[in-house]
Amino acid sequence: MRLLFSQMLRRLRRQDIDPHQRLHKALNDFRNPEAEPLGLCRRLVAALRPEDGDLVACRERYESMLVCLENDADLLAAFRQHLTHFVTSRRALSFLTDSGILPGTGFFSEWWHILGSRLLPEVPDERRLIDSLHLIFDRRDDWEWLEAIPAELSQRFWGLLTLPEMAQDIGQRGFIQQVLDAVLLLAHRVSGLGVESELMRASPNPDLDVPRFIALSTEAQAFVDAFRAGLEGQDAAFDDGSQLLVIVDQCQDTLTRIRKRALTVGTSLRLSYFLTRCEQSLHRITELTDILTARLRGVPQSERISGWGAFARAAFLAENRRLSLRRYWQQLSSVLAVRVTENAAQSGEHYICEDAADYRKMWRAAASAGVIIALMAFLKIQAGTLGAPLLIEAFLFSMIYGLGFVLIYLLDFTVATKQPAMTAQTLASLLGDLKPTRSAELERITDVAAAVSRSQLAAIGGNVMVALPVALLVGFVLTQLMAAPVIDVHKADHLLADLDPLSWAVPHAAIAGFYLFLSGLINGYFDNQAAYANIGERIGRLRWLQLLLGKQRAARVGCYVGDHLGGIMGNFLFGCMLGSTGVIGKMLGLPLDIRHIAFASANVGYAVTGYEFQLAWQAILLAMLGVALIGLTNLAVSFALALRMALRARQIEFAHWGPLLAAVWQRFRRQPRSFFMPPRGATGPADDPPS
Repeated sequence: MRLLFSQMLRRLRRQDIDPHQRLHKALNDFRNPEAEPLGLCRRLVAALRPEDGDLVACRERYESMLVCLENDADLLAAFRQHLTHFVTSRRALSFLTDSGILPGTGFFSEWWHILGSRLLPEVPDERRLIDSLHLIFDRRDDWEWLEAIPAELSQRFWGLLTLPEMAQDIGQRGFIQQVLDAVLLLAHRVSGLGVESELMRASPNPDLDVPRFIALSTEAQAFVDAFRAGLEGQDAAFDDGSQLLVIVDQCQDTLTRIRKRALTVGTSLRLSYFLTRCEQSLHRITELTDILTARLRGVPQSERISGWGAFARAAFLAENRRLSLRRYWQQLSSVLAVRVTENAAQSGEHYICEDAADYRKMWRAAASAGVIIALMAFLKIQAGTLGAPLLIEAFLFSMIYGLGFVLIYLLDFTVATKQPAMTAQTLASLLGDLKPTRSAELERITDVAAAVSRSQLAAIGGNVMVALPVALLVGFVLTQLMAAPVIDVHKADHLLADLDPLSWAVPHAAIAGFYLFLSGLINGYFDNQAAYANIGERIGRLRWLQLLLGKQRAARVGCYVGDHLGGIMGNFLFGCMLGSTGVIGKMLGLPLDIRHIAFASANVGYAVTGYEFQLAWQAILLAMLGVALIGLTNLAVSFALALRMALRARQIEFAHWGPLLAAVWQRFRRQPRSFFMPPRGATGPADDPPS
């Protein structure tokens, strides 16, 4: 209570003082030559920091600070002196080599480190620049207002801090020595990571790539030695870093080729981590080398200031977000995202009907899946009548759904709702290269959108239009055989209540849509693991399997499992998620459950048989409306999530939705049939679409 009261009192006192007055007071404190720079910087940042998230006022105060410094030469000199002393009197090596670069401890170790720092804060070492910055920007959300400062204002700030020419100031020369140490350390780091077996395993040509990484360390040492000799007065010894940057480019080219090859041979968290850390370190070497050699290369002073300002800004922002669990989780989730989404994109291409042959096959595959879905829905209803303990019930539901979806997949049938999570990846790969000024590219995207639309409608039609009558048939036949309704009226009422549009049907359908999105990622993840770990070949080499089937058949079994592992695991785990959610909701007392369009349509059929075909048409119409809303929610949620992740994984900031939607609308007005039916007379390959 005392702490809370003191915080409230400080806020009230600060509200009594005008923010601009606090800023001017913080600036005037810099006139004191005996003041401690760290405390001065903390008070200045506190005066600049926005109150109640007012970023506009924050920018105004920042600009006001620049005006004060520009119009007061004495204040500017004192300000520059304190900041120069602050930077040059601290160890900056860790700031230069680690800020904005993935840590060397690994993802999960760093995760626990961040969590531990939240629970028990670390003791900062004020002798280190990186720790001093954490003391100055001591709030985890400081990066938000720092990022909101316009770039031109940031450049004005760094322009004001321009120091005397290099090597004329002892303190500055000490800082330059630390920058040189950082270049050398980063080069040694990349050389060590570059020859790791994990990286060389995915390298297309290890004999060529290993010498490049070794040469990087050697060339960095030569550059640093020459530059230090230049600082000692041997001007002719200065190295402009051109040869070092050539080696850096060669190493970057190697990493790019390894990334491309990893799309074929598979990747892992460890490999993706090494690649990202190496690329970030190479980029930092380039930044620091450009800053060091800018004057030697005749770069204008304004550009030198711009380069240093951009580097410092990015490093400050990254360091302020270093202890953000949310930020770190985003980094972790995106490391494998590209590989996973690439697998899903390749699968998504098979879900798109380009011609009439594909369209007919989609109908047949979806209709066949509708038969199995109707049987799965019946088994699930009967399992629910057993009165088993909740955990047993969750297991039974999960096995019915999971094994049923795997069977559908292995038989090359199609579940309509599995399509959006896959086709979204294909669309994302096309959107990345789209230029709205090129009509041909817009037409290509529009063609794909129309093909996706008719493919999706064909799959939905096949699932729903078969699952419903099959459910009616199964319910009717079993009722006749048992001489009693196989679905009682109470259960029929429950099935219809679950489809009421005004109930929890739509939120539960959104949960199913989220699971559909996850199943696409699971599919891509296990496809990647199968390629990376050579699962198929290793299964084929199992001795007991070879003794049982023979070497050739065992190899074929292994090849089949390796090719289909992603689909098997994605469908099975998707079924487990569907089957267990409702039971988990019961156990927790939460309104958790799922609604899936294909099973919902089958449940309508079983509800009708429960009423012995005496159900009012209004009730049937309301139930079908619920089925339609469930299907729309399933598709919209899974597609939106998959498209968002695919765009973020590819680092695509797509800003041309207006022209794209306009082109799709124009196509729909001119050729509405293309969104529902394939082009007339179009023929194509006869490959069955996978589930």
